[in-house]
Amino acid sequence: MKRILIVFTGGTFSMKIDEKTGGAVPYYQGDQLIEKIPEAKGLANISIYEYGNFPGPHMTPEKMFDLSKKIKEFVKRDDVDGIIVTHGTDTLEETAYLLDLTINAPKPIVVIGAMKTSSEPDWDGPRNLVDAIHIINNRNSEGLGVLVCLNGEINAASEVTKTHTENVETFHSLDFGAMGFVDRGRVFFNRAPRKLEHIETDKIVTNVDLIKTFAGMDDKFFRFSADSGAEGIVFEAMGVGNVPPKAFEGIKYARRKRIPMVLVSRCPMGETLDAYGYPGAGKWIKENGVIFTDYLNGQKARVKLMLCLGKTRNEDDLRKRF
Repeated sequence: MKRILIVFTGGTFSMKIDEKTGGAVPYYQGDQLIEKIPEAKGLANISIYEYGNFPGPHMTPEKMFDLSKKIKEFVKRDDVDGIIVTHGTDTLEETAYLLDLTINAPKPIVVIGAMKTSSEPDWDGPRNLVDAIHIINNRNSEGLGVLVCLNGEINAASEVTKTHTENVETFHSLDFGAMGFVDRGRVFFNRAPRKLEHIETDKIVTNVDLIKTFAGMDDKFFRFSADSGAEGIVFEAMGVGNVPPKAFEGIKYARRKRIPMVLVSRCPMGETLDAYGYPGAGKWIKENGVIFTDYLNGQKARVKLMLCLGKTRNEDDLRKRF
């Protein structure tokens, strides 16, 4: 049997309903959760590493980067054939993408979570854990980068996003579709990840803001971000890459301060392009040195920019990375 290390970081997977408040709170440690999922023990030689018991919103870029360093060491071990990371779903895609960008190893790494707590009769944690074990046990899972698996669907960490606030069928790759699926222990891969990248850096720059544009937006958020010392700005533009005219003035203000800026679309699907030439449109935004992305949402682009800034401040290098 494969030797699988489960790294527990918390999330709804480890929660139960608190009787006093009626809300879900962190409760179980990793070894306690494994006892509640006995079928997992018969599928692999399982060991456990307790990283923490954090709700998804309590995860920070610093914690994600530290987690990456630890997993880098784990994948070097001869007694580890694959790694499963349990995580809160609210920030799962950000941690998974950071791990994907920073860990360059063929051993399979699967990030899972749960949308239901262990107090609920339809707790989805056990299925997601068992599916992840099946993925690691499958010989085709190596060299695919970090994978995300919930509700039987396998997605690339670089492509997946959370699409529904509470449905168990929430994680999807909107642009390219799932890589595969798990059905009653059988693992099916339909394709490889669209892109595998690696950023080798020993630090992360977390002072990067994320701004969403909206109708009638002016320049104040861009000015505030620039004046408060942001080291990078990611902004969600409209459509393929356009902003209101007054917002464009804020972009120009931040660029005059030489702050690296990355543009994504606020649309859930599609790439960004400098297709329009009116005031505030993509042609003028790109002319001001803003970096356009390739099929990344705002939260993923921010993760990538934080890592890139930890490696270089050269804007030509940053542009090539994106």
